[in-house]
Amino acid sequence: MEDKRNIQIIEWEHLDKKFYVFGVAMTMMIRVSVYPFTLIRTRLQVQKGKSLYHGTFDAFIKILRADGVTGLYRGFLVNTFTLISGQCYVTTYELTWKFVADYSQSNTVKSLVAGGSASLVAQSITVPIDVVSQHLMMQRKGEKMGRFQVRGSPEGHGVVAFGQTKDIIRQILRADGLGGFYRGYVASLLTYIPNSAVWWPFCHFYAEQLSSLCPKACPHIVFQAISGPLAAATASILTNPMDVIRTREQVEGKNSIILTFRQLMAEEGPWGLMKGLSARSISATPSTIVIVVGYESLKKLSLRSELVDSRHW
Repeated sequence: MEDKRNIQIIEWEHLDKKFYVFGVAMTMMIRVSVYPFTLIRTRLQVQKGKSLYHGTFDAFIKILRADGVTGLYRGFLVNTFTLISGQCYVTTYELTWKFVADYSQSNTVKSLVAGGSASLVAQSITVPIDVVSQHLMMQRKGEKMGRFQVRGSPEGHGVVAFGQTKDIIRQILRADGLGGFYRGYVASLLTYIPNSAVWWPFCHFYAEQLSSLCPKACPHIVFQAISGPLAAATASILTNPMDVIRTREQVEGKNSIILTFRQLMAEEGPWGLMKGLSARSISATPSTIVIVVGYESLKKLSLRSELVDSRHW
């Protein structure tokens, strides 16, 4: 008997080129909404103990009071260049999914391989952008947080923002050479490949479990919206320790994952590996809802015109 609850998946060959236009717009919307918590997560992971902030909410209030709204968006302009890697991620994911489908019909296997492959490609583009943007995130009034300090007051407006970016790039080049832009690359791969490889299978798993529990009249989009944050929470908990190590490597200029891990354990114990988890979860919840619901809706909007009438949701 045919399973009426089976979730329809739109494949790569069904999509039109407008998929990229919609994709950039959707990604930018997500970035604007969650970037403050990305900045907070980074600062929480870098700070020693609770020397500056006592948690996500405390950090949000203190940054807002000290620097205003613009303080929550330091490094945002540089970070927007990761939109390029985002499109490479989506393309790699869909093409790998299609390739693996020739060898396996399991959604778990396809999403595991596709997610990991997409992260490998995306991180190769993202890491240099992350290194620069994270140093900009560390700029604050008062005590220095990172290795580098921009000249003048970090107000982050207009030409000043681009001036700060050039200043940080020069300092990275002087201190570490071109290799400095790929500091923490291995740690990034060990963070985001597992994160992506875990997130997609869990997202499909939770969606399938919820679909079997929900009434048949319940729209697929409802349990897709729930499965996204559940998968994000699972992936965040599993990969947060390496994310902390990655951030410290890139901001503090460390060269060894093992030495960074040992220092973190010596200074802050096992709980240090969970620093920034709440901020990461807060930023992941709205973004994953938009990603799961918006991504599938985006693919529906991007269907080739001759296939629109043949699909029923």
